Amino acid sequence: MFTGIIEEIGTMRRMTRQGQAMVLTIGCKKILEDVHLGDSISVNGVCLTVVQYDESSITVDVMPETFRRTTLERLHIGDAVNLERAMLAGGRFGGHIVQGHVDSTGIITSRTPEANAVVFQVEPADPGILKYMIPHGSITIDGISLTLVQVTKQHATVSIIPHTLAQTVLQHKKPGDEVNLEADVLGKYIEKLLLSREGEPGGASGKQGSLTEAFLAENGFI
Repeated sequence: MFTGIIEEIGTMRRMTRQGQAMVLTIGCKKILEDVHLGDSISVNGVCLTVVQYDESSITVDVMPETFRRTTLERLHIGDAVNLERAMLAGGRFGGHIVQGHVDSTGIITSRTPEANAVVFQVEPADPGILKYMIPHGSITIDGISLTLVQVTKQHATVSIIPHTLAQTVLQHKKPGDEVNLEADVLGKYIEKLLLSREGEPGGASGKQGSLTEAFLAENGFI
């Protein structure tokens, strides 16, 4: 689990691809302070596993499912990427609950300065994830925990402060660029419980309807 607070910007050093599988080597510094084989690292919002490291880089595998659902295949040697280590149990929770499981890619449709901020408008490739977004709720864009300003039937808008812009790859992003999007996981779980039917594969037992005490007890919340 991650918080969406980017720790450093890494640099793509090497990329090898075989079909829809990839191996990425990323130059970094802070991430290496306590790295171990098998650690989870968020790379532009994608949870990946460290399979090798040295004094100046980490290497991670990208499986076909991740290849298909994210922007990682569009990276090039020399590109900057957002990096974050998995959250420590005793650490500060500065962002929101981020799994590193990308729901959809999106296209930046506008970038507009507003006083000391920059407003980004993003159109998801899968508009279905917009139902999990609410104004002043949370969204993850390329691994960055951000607050939603506005949500329409086609777009989500966020406002970026100067510090966040300077410390992340958003400083390089412009209209037409593609990003990884992850909606707040809480909304997805609530929807699954409320809309589940008996006999539905992977669903909880219950009927669609109000969030009653009986429903909460049946599904293990109380």
